[in-house]
Amino acid sequence: MTLSAGERARYQRHLALAEIGAAGQEKLKAARVLIVGAGGLGSPAALYLAAAGCGTLGLLDCDRVEISNLQRQVLFDSDSLGRPKAEAGRERLAKLNPEIRVVAHAVELKAANVLALFADYDLVLDGSDRLSTRYLVNDACVIMRRALVSAAIHRFEGQVMTYVPGLGPCYRCLFPQAADGMVANCAEAGVLGVLPGVLGTLQATEAIKLITGAGSPLSGRLLTYDALELRFQEFRAQRRRDCAVCGDTPTITAPRDPPLPEDASMTRDDIRRLTPQALQSLLDPAAGPQPLLIDVRERWEFETGHLPQALNIPGSELPRRLAEIARGGVPVFICRSGGRSLRACQLALASGVAAPANLEGGMLAWAEQIDPTMPVA
Repeated sequence: MTLSAGERARYQRHLALAEIGAAGQEKLKAARVLIVGAGGLGSPAALYLAAAGCGTLGLLDCDRVEISNLQRQVLFDSDSLGRPKAEAGRERLAKLNPEIRVVAHAVELKAANVLALFADYDLVLDGSDRLSTRYLVNDACVIMRRALVSAAIHRFEGQVMTYVPGLGPCYRCLFPQAADGMVANCAEAGVLGVLPGVLGTLQATEAIKLITGAGSPLSGRLLTYDALELRFQEFRAQRRRDCAVCGDTPTITAPRDPPLPEDASMTRDDIRRLTPQALQSLLDPAAGPQPLLIDVRERWEFETGHLPQALNIPGSELPRRLAEIARGGVPVFICRSGGRSLRACQLALASGVAAPANLEGGMLAWAEQIDPTMPVA
């Protein structure tokens, strides 16, 4: 694709770079990039790719703009409130660069539609905030042999990695499996507003490099960023031969959806459900052996207010710390509202812990029904 006179003027600073030049800019014009998640990460990535002249840019997001998004999702403004993110983002990008084509996909990504959606694109950027979506995106890219730039953020920290088919490890190689809800999302844990700007811009940088062939991709390397220390670190990784999707004998050969949050596995009879009053009775010394209270909230949530007997094991650490839970004990899992702790019960049950219990309603219910002085973040 040759560049018009207007495009040459617009992309003059790129044309001056020997590593990009006219040939690289023409590759950008021909590129088809899909951004999964038009949120904190997707916003800066989309803005910079649009400005860079990415010829076809897809925005995939089924959510609507909320006022709490505006603290970090710079693709939107106050006039966007209530509108579908994909549509509002499309309009914003079209104004930024009318030379490109922007496609809005206001749909929920599922195993049933992921292959069809990805078929129209050469490169995928994942800025989703759910673990299950990250696995779905990764698996589809591996199966379809699409390059993927994946990023994630949490409070003051972020990470980014690039998957290039046949060149290095995929997301599952580094993180074999984790369940939704075991890591607090932005609404629960909070996030520094500028943090996704750093990681989303890195994603756009990787995309431009992959498209133009400039530099070396972040393949086989996990780059982490700590905003509080203003420090980057790099961790080397290799493809796992036993990886479920990109390994030598993959067991995942087609995209698949995770179990629904409220499916039968989450309402099994062997997960005990305790009301705040029932837990209070169990904590009475006269009631007999005391239960092991495990609070799976983030440390800052725990430090704000917690039950005196509770052990804090954040959900992200639970898989590797299950050995701290006595198999013969009576564990009770606790979180803010009961969702993360219910998933912790599932994990414990699958690991051989008998009859784990969940505090229904979490610490919010405890504060409302038992101890109104208990602060809950």
